[in-house]
Amino acid sequence: MEERGQRSMGKLFGTDGIRGVVNAGLDADLAYKVGLAAATVLAKNKKPGERPLVTIGKDTRISGDLLKGSLISGLCTAGADVLDLGTLPTPGVAWVTVDEKADAGIVISASHNPFEHNGIKIFNGRGFKLSDELEEKIEDIVLFGSNNVPMKTHGDIGKVSYAAAKASEDYIDHLESTIDSTLGGLRILVDCANGAASATAARLFDRFSKLRTDVINADPDGVNINDKCGSTHMDALAAMVKAGGYDIGIAFDGDADRCLAVDELGNLIDGDQIMAACGLDMKQKGRLAGNTVVATVMSNLGFRLYAQEQEINLECTDVGDRNVLERMLEKGYRLGGEQSGHMIFLDHATTGDGQLTALKMLALLKESGKKASEVFGGCPRYPQVLVNIPVADNDAKKAAMASPLLAQAIQREEEALSGEGRVLVRPSGTEALMRVMVEAKTQKLAEETAQRLAGLIPSL
Repeated sequence: MEERGQRSMGKLFGTDGIRGVVNAGLDADLAYKVGLAAATVLAKNKKPGERPLVTIGKDTRISGDLLKGSLISGLCTAGADVLDLGTLPTPGVAWVTVDEKADAGIVISASHNPFEHNGIKIFNGRGFKLSDELEEKIEDIVLFGSNNVPMKTHGDIGKVSYAAAKASEDYIDHLESTIDSTLGGLRILVDCANGAASATAARLFDRFSKLRTDVINADPDGVNINDKCGSTHMDALAAMVKAGGYDIGIAFDGDADRCLAVDELGNLIDGDQIMAACGLDMKQKGRLAGNTVVATVMSNLGFRLYAQEQEINLECTDVGDRNVLERMLEKGYRLGGEQSGHMIFLDHATTGDGQLTALKMLALLKESGKKASEVFGGCPRYPQVLVNIPVADNDAKKAAMASPLLAQAIQREEEALSGEGRVLVRPSGTEALMRVMVEAKTQKLAEETAQRLAGLIPSL
């Protein structure tokens, strides 16, 4: 999937907001200008004398306060009021934005990336990511017009309210209301990735008094977010679940919009398997709108075959939860997600929500009376190899994707797999990388195929 159209002087917004290493591409000045621009764009939809209201939350990165202060400064300078939500998962910010009837919500997070990275993601007043059109308007002001934005004075300057305690409590109330089960009898281990879930997960699961919960990696220090923990590093959780006799292990990423799990045997439960189990459950209960689950081109071949067996339609979009959501909204579907653990339960959320996903999984596990390996292991997973190839820039990505040599090589490899595997080559939407993904009947075959294609890309 190519990135959305390039701008003449660079591009701020990628597939998931603005991302960069703090003070090496993403700094206080840029954050200030984004706040200034966002408030200016939002004010155009307000009546004379009305101020935009913007919520703002962050994960646990050391740079979060630096960027938040600058964003708030820009927002208030342009006349927007700000509701500071403190540390809160990304889906929590989206939910509170809607609940408080705010005009927009801003999340400061780089999700699963290392601590030195950070990002700025903006939701509209309905809790959905901003449209391309609005992002471009903000981008134009940041790149070309920030000096022309009039600075408010006197009583027109925006003010800041602090609502961290209330926001997190309201959000937890909402999550608790999404399932009917007591979850009684289950014993779970929860990995918060030293990220935003550290502020909410223990309190959420404590609401279920008959659920036995142990929480790990919930002591953020600003630099340990995603560090050998959370949904990008599942090995330690798997070992602890197996050794400790837990029914299931749950892992979030840095901003808790993703959830992956391990079963009682320590086997990974990925996003495809979560969607497969939850989709089948919703179908059996008559709640699967259009009898369809929306996934992406990265979803495993095993999931595709499983969906066929269960007579569930599987629609696949380009990579990115944004694309999944757009398809769901377009056609009225209620369940979608990504193999990486972004799950969208549209009856309860406007974006991927790791904690909501965890509750849905636990409710299904409790209701089934079966072991997690039985509930979520029914969907097979073909061996999958993903190779990332560094490239210079977006132009290099475009050149690779347009190369006839690459197209011919992909065709040869797919023909060699004889319908029992598949190849996907795409540019990263957030990093200077090309990604080669291969699925095949054996790990060895997948690795050999992926390496041949990866070896070709630097020469294109």
